[in-house]
Amino acid sequence: MLRRRLDDELTLIRRPRFPAGFGASAHRYRVTVGIGGNLGDVVRRFERLLVFFRRDPRVDVAATAPILKNPPFGFAEQADFFNSVIVLRTSLQPRAFMRYLLRVERRFGRVRSFPNAPRTLDLDILFFDGRQVRLPDLTVPHPHWSERESVVIPLSLLSAGGRR
Repeated sequence: MLRRRLDDELTLIRRPRFPAGFGASAHRYRVTVGIGGNLGDVVRRFERLLVFFRRDPRVDVAATAPILKNPPFGFAEQADFFNSVIVLRTSLQPRAFMRYLLRVERRFGRVRSFPNAPRTLDLDILFFDGRQVRLPDLTVPHPHWSERESVVIPLSLLSAGGRR
């Protein structure tokens, strides 16, 4: 594992598969997903998540970004977060894809107790194939992506082939 301190609060972590680019896909849509967590061994969980996605026929992994260790926001009395970005290819429509991600979160131990609570895994759709989606339970692009270092920094370092 290679770590590079960006400042007093931010650390960039590179692992063999974070960042990485992957092969072509037959799936129709490119989806950029923010991943995060701060409970347990999050870096290992990200690696297991990547293996899970690579085995699931509903998605193909196109690219990953380095992992960023950063302080929490909102509810600040909790451990630092680890965040990254994964680009997936899928043939699922946005709402179905969101439901899929919620099931993946639960599979990896996510419990929703209160807003900005500590969590094992958080998966957010940042971009969905250039589409704009405005539904009561889903907004794409993610409304706050550009305000969060936890998204902007990994997104800026995304491996070739995985750009929005």
